[in-house]
Amino acid sequence: MGAKKFDVEHALGIYALSFFSLPAEAIYNDELGAELGNGIENCHIYLIGIVPKLDLKGARQDGSTLIFDFEVLGKTLSVDGPIPHGFTLQYEDDLWFLSDGTKERYAPSDEQIFQAFQIQHGLLNFEVVYVGQAYGRDGSRHALDRLKKHETLQKIALLGAPEGYRLQVLLIEVHPSNQMFTFFNPFAEDNSQGGGRIKKGLDKLFGTTEHERITLYEASLIRYFQPKYNKEFKNSFPSTNLKVLSDCYDKDFSSLVAEFCFDRPPFLLFSDAVAPKPKHIIKIDLHNEENRKVFFAVD
Repeated sequence: MGAKKFDVEHALGIYALSFFSLPAEAIYNDELGAELGNGIENCHIYLIGIVPKLDLKGARQDGSTLIFDFEVLGKTLSVDGPIPHGFTLQYEDDLWFLSDGTKERYAPSDEQIFQAFQIQHGLLNFEVVYVGQAYGRDGSRHALDRLKKHETLQKIALLGAPEGYRLQVLLIEVHPSNQMFTFFNPFAEDNSQGGGRIKKGLDKLFGTTEHERITLYEASLIRYFQPKYNKEFKNSFPSTNLKVLSDCYDKDFSSLVAEFCFDRPPFLLFSDAVAPKPKHIIKIDLHNEENRKVFFAVD
């Protein structure tokens, strides 16, 4: 600890609060916005990715157990669950449903079936190929608006996904308030500026705007995943020349931390630069000097 420069160091924290996951072709459904509800208005970050196709091949009943058979990358995987007493599996008008002998039809939702698949077979991989944002004036534009006329998405769609895969999008809501990590080190080289550094940190904590937060989160994801279709921020972030980071440097923050962590993540996000995993904590050091690297540092 004595090798570190300041007794007070700050990292600005930004994290994903919620998400929507949907096939890329679904964004052209005019009713989608209404179906997703008001939460879509807060999703300003989007990820375009490639995921394995999950094709339902059929359903069957084995005693009191309902079994769905899926084909995934040439393999047949089954998902099972209990059938309520008195119900049987029926097939009519190209639909599978459970019936108790009345005219009513019952069936698990696509989301429930997908969640059961994740529990029984694990999360599918999501290759991040593009990260973007939509904000507009005062947050009036959201990710779904942007994607409907997105040239890069159209380009990726024209190139096509590999055999057995499809395009998927994640729409992400970034938490509407900031958080700050503060490190206190009584053994630092300089103990004379602690009070002023604490004040600067609080100024940044409460002074970072929503648009700045969205842009910093987007840039962190791009720098981290290095998506093949992104250009900006892949090699230029962080930099003292970037306007969005100027206040972080003015208030002498040492790091930026961006998180994509959920108790029930939708996929294992990965790229050529990042291995598949359910949670991602991205630390961006704003200074190259070793004596300024204190957050999640090994030494």
